[in-house]
Amino acid sequence: MDLFDYMKEQTLENESPLASRMRPVSLEEVVGQEHIIGKGKLLYRAIKADKLSSIIFYGPPGTGKTTLAKVIANTTSARFCQMNATVAGKKDMEEVVKTAQDYLGMYGKKTILFVDEIHRFNKGQQDYLLPFVEDGTLVLIGATTENPYFEVNSALISRSIVFELKSLEKKDIDKLLLRAVSDTEKGMGAYGAVLDDDAREFLSDIAGGDARAALNALELAILTTEKSEDGKIHITLEVASECIQKRVVRYDKTGDNHYDTISAFIKSMRGSDPDAAVYYLAKMLYAGEDIKFIARRIMICASEDVGNADPQALQVAVSAAQAVERVGMPEAQIILSQAVLYVACAPKSNAAYMAVFDAMENVKQVKTTVPPHLQDAHYKGASNFGRGIGYKYAHDYPNHYVKQQYLPSEIEGTKFYHPSENGYEKQIQEHLKKIAEHAT
Repeated sequence: MDLFDYMKEQTLENESPLASRMRPVSLEEVVGQEHIIGKGKLLYRAIKADKLSSIIFYGPPGTGKTTLAKVIANTTSARFCQMNATVAGKKDMEEVVKTAQDYLGMYGKKTILFVDEIHRFNKGQQDYLLPFVEDGTLVLIGATTENPYFEVNSALISRSIVFELKSLEKKDIDKLLLRAVSDTEKGMGAYGAVLDDDAREFLSDIAGGDARAALNALELAILTTEKSEDGKIHITLEVASECIQKRVVRYDKTGDNHYDTISAFIKSMRGSDPDAAVYYLAKMLYAGEDIKFIARRIMICASEDVGNADPQALQVAVSAAQAVERVGMPEAQIILSQAVLYVACAPKSNAAYMAVFDAMENVKQVKTTVPPHLQDAHYKGASNFGRGIGYKYAHDYPNHYVKQQYLPSEIEGTKFYHPSENGYEKQIQEHLKKIAEHAT
């Protein structure tokens, strides 16, 4: 690197956004994601030992996918290069592979290739990388906000370890904001800014686990706010709300906050109070809550609290979630209102919720074996092992039902699903009783 390149790099670093400057360079500086990079965890050990295999980071924006790639770049002895799938073409990929082959052949040095937004690569581009990942020419690190099991070739997935990054917790964002305000080298410490507690809590809360959004808002607030008489830049709640482009709903003295409103919203739908449910919906919309987040909560409530008492509720909620993404605001508020009112007014049952968690608890505690007559009998020689023998095909019997053992012998007779007396579940209950009574 010559003097010109060095000066250019330094200028870019100094002028880069706060979120970029504050990016950690070591594992010790990373905030959050303890489930994958906590001491003793697989990824932590692999990075520390510099023994990485191909991996894919999957998670929402601002959760640290690129950050972890940069940490790896700073700690590995392998050659590190990166590309963004939105702009990289076949020629770029060929150059990376050619150089990687040269380094491996001449110096015995592996190349780690970081591909940001790997889901943007088409099938042909992903297929091109596959043989070089297989033969060790490249160690691939992919980052994506989309579910890799749907967006990344199964062949690449099978040769990689997928790590899911979760939205940062409020305390994590809080820690990053405090670090950014005080850091005089990479942060905004030289500005002498003071971040009010309620402003910090608001940014930590409203960022929704996206560190980049919170840091960008903080930087904008500091750079656009004049110094007070005491010579300091005071970042108030009002300034913070303007800079993250979210309105602040002034809560009453009982101490309600963002999470209390969400809690009240869900409990109002569960409690069949449409007026309260739509009120809390309006409160969240006015505060600038993410409409996709609201839609997700409605879908969960439709399944958890309505369930089979009205199976249509989940369909309405899912359709609403799809519609708000396509339509956007302000019309999305009408779609959300329709879904909220439907779920709030629907008959309620948590039988489906209870069934799966009771079954899950049973799975954890009791080791079972699938009854032989239910085991797969399609492969040659299966009958020699007793697989499938004695199975009764339900459609050959009246009402398409026949009594036979389905649960493993170890838990035979256990009941997990208890349909309620509400809505359609009452019909389910009657149907199950009827076919059992008339079974042969």
